[in-house]
Amino acid sequence: MAWHTPFTRLFTQEQKVQKLKRRRYAGAAISRLTDGWVTGNTSADAEIKTSLRKLRDRSRQLCRDNPYAKQAKRTTQINVIGQGVKLQCLVPAIRGGKKDKKLSMMIEKAWREWCKRDHCDVSGQKSFFMLENMMVGALVESGEVFFRIVRKKFGRSKVGLALEIIEADLCDDEYQGKVLRKGNEWRMGIEVDKFGRPQRYAFLNRHPGDYWFQDAYVDKRHTIINANEIIHLFLPERPGQNRGVPFFSSIMDDMHQLAGYESAAVIRARAGASLMGFISSSEGELEADDVEAEQRLTDFEAGVFKYLNPGEEITVPNISSPDAQYEGFVRAKIRRFASGLGCSYETISRDFSETNYSSSRLSLLEDREHWKMLQTYFVENFHQRIFEEFLDAAVLSGVLKLPDYELMPERYLSPRWQTRGWSWVDPKKEIEAFRLGEAAGYYTKSQIMSMLGKDFDDNVDQIRAEKETLKDAGVQLDLDLDGSTAISGD
Repeated sequence: MAWHTPFTRLFTQEQKVQKLKRRRYAGAAISRLTDGWVTGNTSADAEIKTSLRKLRDRSRQLCRDNPYAKQAKRTTQINVIGQGVKLQCLVPAIRGGKKDKKLSMMIEKAWREWCKRDHCDVSGQKSFFMLENMMVGALVESGEVFFRIVRKKFGRSKVGLALEIIEADLCDDEYQGKVLRKGNEWRMGIEVDKFGRPQRYAFLNRHPGDYWFQDAYVDKRHTIINANEIIHLFLPERPGQNRGVPFFSSIMDDMHQLAGYESAAVIRARAGASLMGFISSSEGELEADDVEAEQRLTDFEAGVFKYLNPGEEITVPNISSPDAQYEGFVRAKIRRFASGLGCSYETISRDFSETNYSSSRLSLLEDREHWKMLQTYFVENFHQRIFEEFLDAAVLSGVLKLPDYELMPERYLSPRWQTRGWSWVDPKKEIEAFRLGEAAGYYTKSQIMSMLGKDFDDNVDQIRAEKETLKDAGVQLDLDLDGSTAISGD
């Protein structure tokens, strides 16, 4: 039987500690190579609070002045919204389970009417499509955007509903007011309950960076708005996060440094193009009349050589402009930007010089998954919410007469939202792929049309109308197997 003294037990415990240290993650190791790696055990809100304003300011400056940031913002708007997210009502018939076309078309017509700028926007300046684009742009640039739901009529609208888009700066991240009930707390302008559910928002009545116009006057600093009137759009990355950060937050330092590098390269190129050479003389010191700041100044004209004085010679400096590393360095940096934004190098740079069909298709398909994720987010958190508010307001105002809406609202609240689709990289190959996929049962015609950003029912109606028009005109179109089209008529 082994006897253990206090000393031996302490030694054994120390051995265990040392063994555990050797087995820890390499990423947590402390050495001279990681000594400058400063980290902190902070919550999501604590991290954001100290950086939010500066991140937004720098992100907006990049979107104004940096072509790659501007392209990233524009590309996101184009691919997520395109020409707008379209409503497709799928109200089922009471009997038979088929679509009630009459009711569906009536709701779609009322929705299109409300989406006009005079109706859906409190300012009367922005259509619903414009609000969609501003929403996506703000999410990229500022990391978040707010909408206030105003339940009253504006302009010539008959529906008591309109939207007010609110920039992120107006939600005061410094606000600390009274709470509604015990257990609630204000976190960067948002009052949340013990479960983290928003209860109220504190908005500034004027933008903190606004110009103070002559007659502008605000009798109070904040407006407190209940959460049921606010749609707060941002992409949380951590549990407990209450505010959003710009999409460029992880790459804005690189973008700024690249802009400085490109400016320096331009200056170097201009200097190389302008500097003809240096004149040296063996005749001693320069006279005072010929010297300015200890250098003789001589005007040169591009492409012109002049005779020198006796004893003088020209030395032409060898300035490489631009240097050989310029293009490769810029491309590497743009690839980092694209990676941080979740899209491909070609999307940001618009440079397709090093791609072929296969690589282009792979990049585009990966990008599309990123865009689809954002489309799903907006449909779930914005479009569907607004549509439900619209139906309530339209029924209450009498614009829509839906007989069983109060008893069966779920019958009307499951529309299809047609988001932007994409054209083919190689139409012939992908049409054939879709044809084979449909034949094998992988796709339906509706699914294929949806992937192309089109509505199947609308497409069928249009084909029917075109056939009737051609028949009435006595025109027959025959499509040959080789793709050529023959037109015949009376």
